Amino acid sequence: MLNITDMKKDVESIITSTMLTNEQAMMNLSAVPFNYVEFFETTREFRELYEAGCVCTMTEGNATYQPRYTLPDYEKLMREGCRFLRLDPPKNLFEATQVLEMFYRHIPSVTHYPVYLGSVDKMLEPFMDDEHAYEIMKSFLIFLDRTIPDSYCHMNIGPETTKAGEMIVEIQTELKNAIPSITLLYDPDITPDEFAEKCVLCELACAKPSFANHKEYSKIYKTPYGIASCYNALPVGGGAFTLSRVVLNRIAERAKDSEHFLKDLLPHTCRVLCGYIEQKIRFLVEETHFFKTNFLVEEGFLKLENFVGMFGVVGMNECVNTLMDKEGYADRYGYSEKADALAQKIMETITDCVAEHESKYCDITGHRFVLHAQVGIDTDFDISPGVRIRIGDELPLYEHLQHCAKMQPYFNSGVGDIFPFDETAKRNPAAVLDLIKGAFVQGMRYFSTYSDDCDVIRITGYLVKKSDIEKLASGIRVQQANAMWGYGEVKNGRILERKVRSL
Repeated sequence: MLNITDMKKDVESIITSTMLTNEQAMMNLSAVPFNYVEFFETTREFRELYEAGCVCTMTEGNATYQPRYTLPDYEKLMREGCRFLRLDPPKNLFEATQVLEMFYRHIPSVTHYPVYLGSVDKMLEPFMDDEHAYEIMKSFLIFLDRTIPDSYCHMNIGPETTKAGEMIVEIQTELKNAIPSITLLYDPDITPDEFAEKCVLCELACAKPSFANHKEYSKIYKTPYGIASCYNALPVGGGAFTLSRVVLNRIAERAKDSEHFLKDLLPHTCRVLCGYIEQKIRFLVEETHFFKTNFLVEEGFLKLENFVGMFGVVGMNECVNTLMDKEGYADRYGYSEKADALAQKIMETITDCVAEHESKYCDITGHRFVLHAQVGIDTDFDISPGVRIRIGDELPLYEHLQHCAKMQPYFNSGVGDIFPFDETAKRNPAAVLDLIKGAFVQGMRYFSTYSDDCDVIRITGYLVKKSDIEKLASGIRVQQANAMWGYGEVKNGRILERKVRSL
């Protein structure tokens, strides 16, 4: 409901903040009305769960006028150009990077910046015979860092080795910028060890590229997929209409025991949230302009039938421990078969409930929403991302990887975990690669690392410089927009206290 007094306070807090750049203030102001005006009537059950913190709309507010995540078909751009932007197909590397730079400027998302840059190595590979390739590529990567100040911006490389991919990794190792985030679509049957080890060394230097289990992710959709935003696996040529989440530990706090949680509270919450997600998707598709007039849709870079609704999950660690406490057990998530069996029952219940909801849209997934291990937001306190083990309670490395392999396969639209290493890893990237290979064989979907002396670190799913966080703590504004999110996560989520691993 509209509350002018609260809205004025929100606006005032933005326009008086010395920690925001002009652009960041503008972006934050644009979101304010959606937090106060309802464009469709939500149910009493949803409002009750929302007020209790059991469900969360992920800063989208009560409506959306553009998809949360878009993954345009950039290969089409390279082949055909773009009529609306008057861009011809590029003929050389300089033109190719310019075309991408101009096109990226017009890609919408929840962040107002592109969350997916495409498989850039494949797009640029045909032009890599340019004698100035290194200088052009370096300029392109610096351009991205300076003009898309948000590390939800995500580039893909691999699984094949390309000259462009190797050059991107080499330059990123040198620059050590937080933007863009990068994922290697890794398949040990396709990706040579030599290239994968270079990616490991780059990741230890600047927290990217992460490794995605390409064998498994390539099975999910009928179209090619891309890794976008934090680590979201979504269809290329489409994306995600919206993302909302269940906060499992808040639901567990209301439960009498695990049976009450599993049989009553959790299914009810899932059904209510699915209904809300459906309302939001229908409003976006049927009432707003995006799928009717946006040039990306009109020219076929995005297709309505390639979009999905995302159902997020957060707080599994605290949820399981709370339920164990209520039943008088000392078992803890990750440390006992009983606790982990409960976690798997919770995920099976969520999976079944979400599968029961048939969406009018989401054609590409049989009119079903996709599950996502949501990484958290900066205001989360005592809520661990997705199904991760809480920071401070980490298992020994091999046992932790096995636990990830057990929990990650439930999520078809993105899940991951983070394992910082000390300097021993830099001397033996092959050993880190062997860990990734073994974890992926067992079922793990996504692996991220960085070294303990990195300036660039992975917060939950996005990258931030520790030096930027230190500036914000001193009241100094920084260019990167989601450094503000990282600042909140460092304060509330103990990010800098992650267990550092040795080989």
